[in-house]
Amino acid sequence: MTDRSASTLVRVGNRQLRLSNLDKVLFPESGFTKGEVIDYYHRVAPVMLPHLEGRPVSLKRFPDGTAKQGFFNKNAPANTPYWLRTVTLDSPHSTKGRDTVRYLLLDEPAALVWTANLAGLELHVPQWRVGPRGARRGVDRLVFDLDPGSPAGLAECAQVAMLLADVLAADGLTTYPGLSGGKGMHLYAAVAETPPKRAAEYAHRIASALEQRHPDLVLTQMAKEQRPGKIFIDWSQNNGPKTTVAPYSLRGRPRPTVALPLTWDEVEHAEDLGPGFEPGEALDRIADRGDIAGPVLRDGPALPGG
Repeated sequence: MTDRSASTLVRVGNRQLRLSNLDKVLFPESGFTKGEVIDYYHRVAPVMLPHLEGRPVSLKRFPDGTAKQGFFNKNAPANTPYWLRTVTLDSPHSTKGRDTVRYLLLDEPAALVWTANLAGLELHVPQWRVGPRGARRGVDRLVFDLDPGSPAGLAECAQVAMLLADVLAADGLTTYPGLSGGKGMHLYAAVAETPPKRAAEYAHRIASALEQRHPDLVLTQMAKEQRPGKIFIDWSQNNGPKTTVAPYSLRGRPRPTVALPLTWDEVEHAEDLGPGFEPGEALDRIADRGDIAGPVLRDGPALPGG
């Protein structure tokens, strides 16, 4: 995985892949190359793949690097190898007017390497899975995306995360925090499978209640003119069509940061986290601690009233 030639054949498990342009810089601020992106995804695969299992993947690709705007790629490319699993689903909310979309399902290290070779830096997934025959299942985890409006920052995100965790704990839900890899944080909770509409309604109700209690800190509306100094809780990512960047995904920013799970002790001391973790730091943490977000993959409790 260290060959930096223009094009080379590598073996990942029992798959043979041709990789290209490994020296190309994709993160201009740090000089992080496509070859290093591929190496990261190969090494993080053991902890990342369980978070992708059964979830249709939308790639955000940056073939010209993060200095230029990337684009979302939901439909499996024409050159998708025969062995890489896909699932075709109805797409009533498609912005391109498609009736269906053929999504990628990434379930082995070679699949992650192949998407990284497309400069698929970000991997976005829904909060539901598909069954063995490709049918949509219910939402099995909630996510709250906490986005700070300047001058609020990570410390305020951490404050809101802890408030949310307390409210959810009162309903029997255990939460798992993480950095989004951008400016904010994510908060996950495993739940028993439930229809996306019901999951989104519950998340909206929880976020709105917190907004009413802490109007100077919490906001649940997207309007940017209302956001300075507050934390926007995006509860809508629990809706069926919505996706969230997956745990351990890179982010398409000037330097390579990772959507990285955290401990609650780290959240309580968010001021010590700095500007985020880069791939090498993330891999070192994983080597020391394993997947600290692993419990969110287990079966969760039913939502209240269900």
